[in-house]
Formats: sequence, structure tokens, C-alpha cells
Amino acid sequence: MANYIALIHKDSDSDYGVSFPDFPGCITAGKTIDEAKDMAQEALSGHIKVMDEFGDKIPEPSNLEKIMDSYNDEKYVAFFIVSIPDKKSKKVRVNITVPEEDLNQIDSFAKQNGMTRSAFLIKAAQDTIHTSSHS
Repeated sequence: MANYIALIHKDSDSDYGVSFPDFPGCITAGKTIDEAKDMAQEALSGHIKVMDEFGDKIPEPSNLEKIMDSYNDEKYVAFFIVSIPDKKSKKVRVNITVPEEDLNQIDSFAKQNGMTRSAFLIKAAQDTIHTSSHS
């Protein structure tokens, strides 16, 4: 798993912005710091996915000290780590028991959103875990 540093910045007349020193051009924002953090995970994951699809080299994470030295003149309110799973993670087949009506709803929702059943279930689980960890 790669851990990238995200910087949160705020101007008096704007939302909380998030930028990634290792990925110039990858930015996002949120009305609150928590919303900005949530958006950051999504933005960086998507950015890396597009880079990977185009065959671009994914940079190694920089260390915090180097980043803070480079950005010491900027006004940042916080930094945090965004973890990106290795793309070569081993996939494991699992069997679960689900009521047929629930499975039909899952499949319908996944299809409407351009996802496979597996992708939807993984995203739903990750969203629940992420939400629970912020409670």
C-alpha cells in the first residue's frame, strides 16, 4: 500500500482545498475538512487509475519532511495521508449467501451505475468502513 501526503489549504473566501505534492494537477475540495478528506481519497484514486490506464509512471510517495521543506512558504491548515492499495493486490473469490431480492437490488443498482456486482460490494464495504472510522 502506498501512502501519499495530501495538503489542506483554505483561503478566507473558499472551501477547503486539497492538493497532492506527488501529483501536480490532482486537486479537490470540500466545504469541511472531513468532506475534503473524503473527496481526496476519491480524487487521488481516480487520478492514479487514469495515469495507470495511460501507462504513466506512478511516483513513489515523498516523505513528509521533504514536502514540508518545499511548501514552507504556503499557507496550509493541515496535512494527512491518503492510502492507495497496490494495484497488484491478490484477488480472492468468496461465496456469500444473500436473499434473492437483495441480490436483484444490488445487481440492478450496480448496473445502473456502470459497476459489476463485485465492484459495488467492495465500494459499499469500503464506504461503510471509511464512514465508521470517522464516527
